[in-house]
Amino acid sequence: VQLQASGGGLVQAGGSLRLSCAASGRTFSWYAVGWFRQAPGKEREFVARITGSGSRTDYADSVKGRFTISRDNAKNTVYLQMNSLKPEDTAVYYCAADPSYTKETYEYEFWGLGTLVTVSS
Repeated sequence: VQLQASGGGLVQAGGSLRLSCAASGRTFSWYAVGWFRQAPGKEREFVARITGSGSRTDYADSVKGRFTISRDNAKNTVYLQMNSLKPEDTAVYYCAADPSYTKETYEYEFWGLGTLVTVSS
């Protein structure tokens, strides 16, 4: 599976962005997808995940209630809607895919290049 994340940019605190993760190469619905982020000087951390069917989702406590993950398997795309953004959300955001529904970075087999989100105060 090849993944391409997009949609990052510069936004003011309180604003919104929608990230997209476009996939190609294999039957996309077989794969759970996770969003992760890495801020400068910090380790990559889990943000959100969704099952292949889209029936289950899960979020990090730090984004719960502000971010929403969804997918459109007909378009081979997963989205991350980010609302009420905070400066601490600034990071490079990555999407990853794996047959298993996990929040562990080391368990994801396929990764896309990241997209930078910068939230100004």
